[in-house]
Amino acid sequence: MRVLVTLSNDLVTDQRVQKVCNSLVEWGHQPILIGRQLPNSLPLPEWSFKAVRMKLFIRSGPFFYAELNIRLFLKLLISPCDAIHANDLDTLLPAFLVSRIRNKQLVYDTHEYFTEVPELVKRPKVQAIWKRIESNIFPRLSKIVTVNESIASLYEKAYGKKLEVMRNIPRAIQIQNKSRNELGLPENTFIIILQGNGINIDRGGEEAVMMMHHLENALLLIAGSGDVIPELKKYVIEHHLQNKVRFISRMPYTELMTYTACSDLGLALDKNTNINYRFSLPNKVFDYINAGIPILASDLIEIRRIIEENKVGLIAQNHQPEHLADIVKELILDKAMQAEFRENCKQASLHLCWENEVLSIQKWYN
Repeated sequence: MRVLVTLSNDLVTDQRVQKVCNSLVEWGHQPILIGRQLPNSLPLPEWSFKAVRMKLFIRSGPFFYAELNIRLFLKLLISPCDAIHANDLDTLLPAFLVSRIRNKQLVYDTHEYFTEVPELVKRPKVQAIWKRIESNIFPRLSKIVTVNESIASLYEKAYGKKLEVMRNIPRAIQIQNKSRNELGLPENTFIIILQGNGINIDRGGEEAVMMMHHLENALLLIAGSGDVIPELKKYVIEHHLQNKVRFISRMPYTELMTYTACSDLGLALDKNTNINYRFSLPNKVFDYINAGIPILASDLIEIRRIIEENKVGLIAQNHQPEHLADIVKELILDKAMQAEFRENCKQASLHLCWENEVLSIQKWYN
């Protein structure tokens, strides 16, 4: 099957979609990934599938989404295909229309409860538009997949549709081993990492930085990108934490994981401020497990489930920097606990892998 895979970002850092495309290739299909080109986009890697990035004239706001949907509609309308795999609500409308016009299979992969993201909750008129699009299309879909059980339940309650669940778990890859010295990291320091391409407000970045006031001989790596990064950099300077916090720009996944594997603790500190964060299960949780490092996470239902079932980390009861620091200090002093969490991560990574997870949608591509 020739499968057109639609996305609104620049493709390079979206691990979930790349993994779907690679799986499609392994199943004997021909995915073509369609996204957009940004001024700061990294070059496209040499993937096993074809990727196309559209250069849009408008980069944000309602006219951006209008241009994106029109351009996607035209692209999908003229491109040879047997199926369309639409990622998230901002690409669903053109995918749905073209699938009906051309009588092609449509798979909808919703990575979050889109209409309740913070950016929309704070703009009710815009939110109403997206809700109307979703409510008109969602009940007419037959092949829908999402990222965890909690979000699947929300959609089932809203629309009476049964969704498949495919968590954003990394592949069972061999992480490239690099020493701390090769990465320019201190040897005898407890290294904490907060990583991701969505380090935004209410993701706990501010508290992670302020936590470093209360820790000695520790270094916080903030690796990736997000809306709150500029503010975090100001925090670091204002609070004279330059020697305790280091920023690492976004980079290819395999390179990022070398930093993760050299760390001692991974942070997942999303706050319960909206539906998506409440039920979030960020891929960094599985990245930390795959890298074999313990996790310190906020008390959110899906994250707690993974940590407690696999015994791979600790849960914070609140986001107070002093409280977070106390947990880290306890872990630093307890070498046996560190070793146990690392061994449990190793065991959990054997079954928490993409190769198992992607089986939930394979039946749609037989």
